[in-house]
Amino acid sequence: MMQLSIKKIAEVIGVVVPEADITAGGVCIDSRQVKAGDCFFAIKGDNFDGHNFIDQAFASGAVCAVVSNNRRADNIINVADTIQALGLLANYYRLKAGYRVIAITGSAGKTTTKNMIYHVLSQHFLCHRSPKSFNNNIGLPLTLLGAEADCKIVIAEIGSNHPGEISPLSIMATPDIAMITNIYPTHLEGFGSIEAIIEEKVAITDGLRKTGIFFINADFVQLKAYCKEKKLDFKTFANICEPDFDAASSSFNIDGIKVILHSPGKANVENAVAAWSVCSEFGITAELFAEAIRSFKPAEMRLDIMEIGPVTVLNDCYNANPASMINALEVLRGLASEKKFRAVFICGTMGELGQHSREYHARLGEQIAEIGIELLLTAGTMSGEAAKAASKRAGNRLKSEIFKNTKQLCDNLAKFIEPDDIILVKASRSERFETVVNKLKEIFQYR
Repeated sequence: MMQLSIKKIAEVIGVVVPEADITAGGVCIDSRQVKAGDCFFAIKGDNFDGHNFIDQAFASGAVCAVVSNNRRADNIINVADTIQALGLLANYYRLKAGYRVIAITGSAGKTTTKNMIYHVLSQHFLCHRSPKSFNNNIGLPLTLLGAEADCKIVIAEIGSNHPGEISPLSIMATPDIAMITNIYPTHLEGFGSIEAIIEEKVAITDGLRKTGIFFINADFVQLKAYCKEKKLDFKTFANICEPDFDAASSSFNIDGIKVILHSPGKANVENAVAAWSVCSEFGITAELFAEAIRSFKPAEMRLDIMEIGPVTVLNDCYNANPASMINALEVLRGLASEKKFRAVFICGTMGELGQHSREYHARLGEQIAEIGIELLLTAGTMSGEAAKAASKRAGNRLKSEIFKNTKQLCDNLAKFIEPDDIILVKASRSERFETVVNKLKEIFQYR
């Protein structure tokens, strides 16, 4: 972040402080990560309160703190809402710094698409991206403020669990390019319907600059129709016709140039095509894109192929929804077919599906049977519904076991998993299924 005086920070967030000849060169909300010269924002969360760590922040080198507890001291800025103040400062800095912003939303693929765009553009421009999946009213401002003063492009995610969250984030980011990767039945507990999800995702255009570009996935007819109804200008990208897949990679053509992607699954091809659409707006040719994307690797816990002793694990336990489940299962089927090994699915619950949860889990079970999974292990009530539906459809072709929870599943893994199995481990983030992967390492790492 460029240097900002305490007086300017206070002015931006709407308060007045005495004149002070002190400047801040960064922003932090975690007292354990404060660096010398930072401005510390005391954020109150469900499980912590930053106001309890103000002294530690100053001891670590913070030069000022933004608080909402009416604490009176030198270099303390009092506000009504520290999260709102953080957003105001982020928007000011975004406009002052002058970098271009690419904002990405969608039901799935946000992080991977962001990382692909960064992987390509950072080879030609000074870029900054949101860490991990920083996509809410705390993560987005930290992303915008985290860019260096000479940064040219910031690539950010914007997420939402409930209506009304994306619009203010878009206005904060003021994107030059906005993108919707796709629309799937995710977070139905908060939205209730696909129509509500579409409306919320399209709100990413609320802050789009007048000269900005809006990309949508043309494969989603309902999304395209909604944008036309709202008379929005947009460009489309869509899945490339007939890409070639093998177990761990894929290839497709752009303008006659062959693009090789060392990330498995149809969804990653769609993510790459979305990334290409954005990169081309910055003058990246098909040749340059193909050369750069060849070395792209997926983020941890996103269809990450791991060899653990005698077993192969598809670690995809970062998140799960109906669309990403079927994509991961197709990758599992491809790997198992290529290697002639047993296909095993360790399945957890897909979260935030609300009243539709039982329906979507039962449908997942039918898909598991159709794909030909040989062993299915589930943890939890809803994933157990998937197991029941799969067993009913597959009959004796499928061996399945339902466990009450993840711990019980982990305690029994050694009874079911065999050498040379190919194992997909997938569940929503709330299930913390990385513990399953760790247990597999414990059992098989040194065999």
